[in-house]
Amino acid sequence: MIDLYTAATPNGHKVSIALEELALPYALRVLNLSQGEQRHPVYLKINPNGRIPAIVDHDAGGFAVFESGAILIYLAEKTGRLMPGDAQGRSRVLQWLMFQMGGIGPMMGQANVFFRYFPEKIPAAIERYQGECKRLFRVLDGHLAQHEYLAGDYSIADIANWAWVRTHRWSGVDIDDLPHLKRWRNAIRARPAVQRGIEQPAATMDLERDGDAGAQRFAEEARRMVETGASLQAGTGAKGAA
Repeated sequence: MIDLYTAATPNGHKVSIALEELALPYALRVLNLSQGEQRHPVYLKINPNGRIPAIVDHDAGGFAVFESGAILIYLAEKTGRLMPGDAQGRSRVLQWLMFQMGGIGPMMGQANVFFRYFPEKIPAAIERYQGECKRLFRVLDGHLAQHEYLAGDYSIADIANWAWVRTHRWSGVDIDDLPHLKRWRNAIRARPAVQRGIEQPAATMDLERDGDAGAQRFAEEARRMVETGASLQAGTGAKGAA
C-alpha cells in the first residue's frame, strides 16, 4: 500500500494519475495547503521541503519519496511500466520529464501567480510568463506533429506534461493554434485512468476551463497560499506544491 500526500494541483495529479495507470493500491492523504498542513512537523519528516506531493511506500518498508518527478520515476521503476528499460528509451522519457519540471511547471506556475493570484497586476510580468508558456507549448506542438506521444509509447513524461498543459486556460494561454498539442491533450484526457486520477482529489473548480463559477473563490484561496509562502522565507516556508 502507498500513502499519497497530495492536493488538487497539477503536481499532485501527476502522481494520482500514475498510480491509477499502474493500478497500484494507494490511500489518499489530502493536505489543506491554505491552512499550512504541508508545514506540520509530522509531514516534514516525509518531505523536508514542506510541499506536495509525497508518497510513503509501505510495501518497501515505509520508504518516503518527495518531488513529483522523483515519485513518477520511482513508480515507473518499481513496476517496470510507463518508462522503457533501455538506456536510450529511458533517456527520452527523462528528457521530456525534465522539460516539464524545469520549464512547463515553473513558467505556468509563475503565469498563474501574476495573472490570477497577485492583487496587483504587473503587465510586464504577466506577458513574460505567458509568453514563455506559449513558447514551451510550441515546442511540444512541434514535437507532437511527428510523434503520438512525447517519448515513444505513453509514459510518465506524458503524464507530467499533460497535468499542467490541461490547465492552460487558468494561466491565460490559448492553444487553439496548436493542433498537435490539442490532439495529444484530448487523447490523454480520454484515458479512464487519467479521468480517475484528476479526481484524486477533485479540484474545487475545473481548471481546464475559464470557469466563472467559483473562479474568484479559488483565486482568493490560492492568493492566501502565495502570501503565506512569501511571508515564510526561512525554515519550512513553502507555497505548497512541487
